[in-house]
Amino acid sequence: MPDYGQPTSIRRQEVMTEFESAENDLTVLLVHGAFADASSWSAVLGQLLAAGLDVRAVANPLRGLATDARYVADVASEIEGRVLLVGHSYGGAVITNAAGELANAVGLVFITAFAPKEGESLTAIVEQFPATLMGSALRQTAVRTEHGDKAAELSIDRSQFPAVFAADVPAADAAIMAASQRPIALAGFTEASAEPAWRVLPSWYLVAADDQAIHVDAQRSMAQRAGSHIAETAGSHAVMVSQPTAVADVILTAARTLR
Repeated sequence: MPDYGQPTSIRRQEVMTEFESAENDLTVLLVHGAFADASSWSAVLGQLLAAGLDVRAVANPLRGLATDARYVADVASEIEGRVLLVGHSYGGAVITNAAGELANAVGLVFITAFAPKEGESLTAIVEQFPATLMGSALRQTAVRTEHGDKAAELSIDRSQFPAVFAADVPAADAAIMAASQRPIALAGFTEASAEPAWRVLPSWYLVAADDQAIHVDAQRSMAQRAGSHIAETAGSHAVMVSQPTAVADVILTAARTLR
């Protein structure tokens, strides 16, 4: 397990010089998952920007795997230079699909994320491993589409959100996250994945050992299957909020390797 203590700040100072050099053309694109938004990356963003990285956090539409992957791919294709895609949770499935459409994608970072194989849905992955608190906490509602018909979407019961998603986040902050969560279209969990970009791109994976949304064994299995460089830390599903240094270190390691 990586050391996230004082030596990390020293290493980051060394990396800063590299990333601020004129030759660096790497942009980090952060993709949030279900029940969250781009603000969930705030603490990580601060550390990456301080290290001299060009980094952006995209607003994931959460309307379906193919739709979301196409949107993220379009955003990334407008970035000049190379792109390192980082996905949290469902965002991992999105970058797995989006990167295959990109000529400038050079790596993937999974933060307690889904990394499906071709033809596999997220529901199929979840069903292979012991149940977590997530399953019983999901609530389904129906919303109208632009065509006037109804489509199902999922959210987490607000009273259960802290335990499921953010057990190590201060209670007041977890309550705000629960109240502001963004529902995801059911299609995000049921659509089959396309050919995974992790077959051809280098990848890194941070396992959150205390996650109650994606079982830790599922995380380790997907990371091993993808051939990812694996790090592990204590942390809930909202590890980017509760353990931003652990998350930033994995991203910095990937960026330094690609540098």
